[in-house]
Amino acid sequence: MKRPEILAPAGDMTCLQAALDAGADAVYLGLDGFNMRARSGVNFDRETLPEASRRCRARGVKLYLTLNSIVFEGELAAVEEMIAFAKPFVDAFIVADWGVVDICRRLGATFHISTQMSCSNSAAARFMKAQGAARVVLARECTLAEAAEISRTAGVETEAFVHGAQCIAMSGRCLLSHEAYGCSANRGECHQPCRRRFLIKAVDRYTDKDGNPIHDAEAEFEVTPHTVLSAKDLCSLPFLDQLVAAGIASFKIEGRARKPEYVHAVVKAYRAGLDAVLDGTFTPELAERLAAETRTVFHRESTTGLFFGRPGVDQYTDREDSLATTVKRYVGVVLDYFAKAGIAQVQVQDNALALGDHVQVHGSTTGVVDLSVTALRRDDEVLARAERGTWATFPCPRVRVGDKVFLMAPADRA
Repeated sequence: MKRPEILAPAGDMTCLQAALDAGADAVYLGLDGFNMRARSGVNFDRETLPEASRRCRARGVKLYLTLNSIVFEGELAAVEEMIAFAKPFVDAFIVADWGVVDICRRLGATFHISTQMSCSNSAAARFMKAQGAARVVLARECTLAEAAEISRTAGVETEAFVHGAQCIAMSGRCLLSHEAYGCSANRGECHQPCRRRFLIKAVDRYTDKDGNPIHDAEAEFEVTPHTVLSAKDLCSLPFLDQLVAAGIASFKIEGRARKPEYVHAVVKAYRAGLDAVLDGTFTPELAERLAAETRTVFHRESTTGLFFGRPGVDQYTDREDSLATTVKRYVGVVLDYFAKAGIAQVQVQDNALALGDHVQVHGSTTGVVDLSVTALRRDDEVLARAERGTWATFPCPRVRVGDKVFLMAPADRA
């Protein structure tokens, strides 16, 4: 079987490093503007993009830049200038506007067609290839059988989302945020009103003998606020082997707005799952264990998405909040690291640190380091607990001064 690419999201340098360390084959990110996360503060800039590129290339990992918002007439020059700047640092641009396609073609920039362009059949994929596309990100509405047929017959690489949040609208082209807040989802400004709870009112109406509508006030009732528009998250781990067999070239993980622990846990799980498929050791039991690992971080109720059928009531979540089995609590900051001894010194600024705690250390160079506190000391004093306002040391893989330390506690202790 051909080895698919695991494509990871990165909203900042810490997430990018976490993706690299967890085994991503490629990373996608955005610059300020012209992408579907433009408003969320999770983009790189012209100063950090070269460093992101350097880190990826040092690992043999590809880097893709999202330019997948709609573009208006007065913005074409700015988009062209951005592509010209970024071209030396990235392997491809992910685009969703035919004007941007034209710019990429003129500048000789490799481009992938975004899922926002709703490629849902082989004829469309072949047409996009004829326009110069190196890859087509399939519409999220495609079933697994359709994705396999397109991958087999279109003659162009295909990419599919395999994990993360799903939009309620066709290929993400939603008008709800613009209607409610004047902020367009198609310009990367979505406020996600679909994730909120709505109060449902049902009214019984009938007509009189002349056909005029009559409202029976006694028949009106209200239903408890409910997330009637919020889609469940996608998790493809249970059928990862079928995705590989379908010939999809790239497995895309959603989540440029997610935290480093999400990127680390999800990419690591899909790396292990894909490796198991390729070496013949993939089992339902392994898939469930890996899925459980992804449930430790932010997620909603999960589903198989639309890979096995068109949208139905089973695609909606009835929970507004995250179902993560762990919660992240801030402990403090790394004051020093003693490389020869493998010891980190941490200033405890918020939540106390105790022997046996499960912690993570996050940093832009460090990425995500996950460990249990096996020993806790202050100078020659052996500690069972380090309270807020004190410092302590514990054995730790390589971290750096200024990195942040978090307690990863079971959610039922929150």
